[in-house]
Amino acid sequence: MKRILVPTDFSPQAENALKVAVQMAEKHDSEIYLFHTVELPSHLATTANTSALPESIYFIKLTEKRFADIMERPYIENVKISQTIGHGEIYEDILNAVKERNIDLIIMGSHGANGFKEMFIGSNTEKVVRTSEIPVLVIKNEHEKFEVNDFVFATDFSEECRSPFNKAQKFANTLGAKMHLLYVNTPSGFKTSTDAHKIMNNFIKGMGTENYTLNIYNETSVEKGILNFTKENKYHLIGMSTHGRKGLSHFFNGSISEDLVNHANMPVITFKI
Repeated sequence: MKRILVPTDFSPQAENALKVAVQMAEKHDSEIYLFHTVELPSHLATTANTSALPESIYFIKLTEKRFADIMERPYIENVKISQTIGHGEIYEDILNAVKERNIDLIIMGSHGANGFKEMFIGSNTEKVVRTSEIPVLVIKNEHEKFEVNDFVFATDFSEECRSPFNKAQKFANTLGAKMHLLYVNTPSGFKTSTDAHKIMNNFIKGMGTENYTLNIYNETSVEKGILNFTKENKYHLIGMSTHGRKGLSHFFNGSISEDLVNHANMPVITFKI
């Protein structure tokens, strides 16, 4: 985690992500790249419109001023922060910045307000998660002290999840967190405890896994199982693997009941399959 990219739209949610990034950068001597895409009005977006150049410069200068305001925040004085501006589609600009700057981790805020699923689906955050080759840590609320001692990694323990699990292990080791591998048993894909444990044990064999627990949780849907397991054990970070082709949408089947909405506030980190 030597290079962390923090996309910002200068909203409170984006600043929540920046505060977490700063805390992680202080612990791991990381550099932060603060990124914003200048979304120009349609009549300014074309390079052929040379008469609109002064107006385009205005939007860029406005972004630079906002960057300058952030740099005055006292909580960032002990970390190295660079500012980067993009001019295209937000998620494409972010992915280009990741390649150009050799970024190790993306930390971004979510505007989702209606639950776990709504944190991602149909948003710029979901597009970044779906297309990013590197881990994406999504922050929803402010964390005055971002410490993770327990890390829930939800998976179906299939062979294709070995690679993202390996990345998750490295992330957990960096944080000094204990991993809690979770299999959610649902009616549509029910497995006996014996079969589930066999799959789980075969999965971790040869992976060099240490400081972990294996867990089976029975629920009506995967997302409810993840949330209820995490809530009941008072854990503070959820990890999962994602298919780049399908994004997170394949992961969710059905809506989340209202009583779980307020418990979807923990950070979520995704790892590409």
